[in-house]
Amino acid sequence: MLLQYAPIALLFVFSLGLALLILVLAHAVGPRKVSFTKFIPYESGMVPIGPGMRRQPIRFYRIAMLFLLFDIEIIFLLPWALVARKLGLFGFIEALIFIVMLLVGYIYAWKGGALEWE
Repeated sequence: MLLQYAPIALLFVFSLGLALLILVLAHAVGPRKVSFTKFIPYESGMVPIGPGMRRQPIRFYRIAMLFLLFDIEIIFLLPWALVARKLGLFGFIEALIFIVMLLVGYIYAWKGGALEWE
């Protein structure tokens, strides 16, 4: 019974061995010259200004979350569009209800000032 899993176990052992071999070779052959330049953050070839960690205004996160929310909800329309003719009037009404809910959420975010960029 366990003999059926032998190829999977062999593949796992081979993959683990190969990964360890690559790590050991990279450590043995790779350069180890330590310098100050290697430890500074790289920002498009420019010298970094200020600390690497600083507080971001919440509006960036709000806009990102709204984008994800509406983007994912719009993706739900693709399967509906593929079978729209098979669903008939019922599917059309359901899609209209879904789009109206999206529109209400969008208007709510817009009126709340979530989409204002300063």
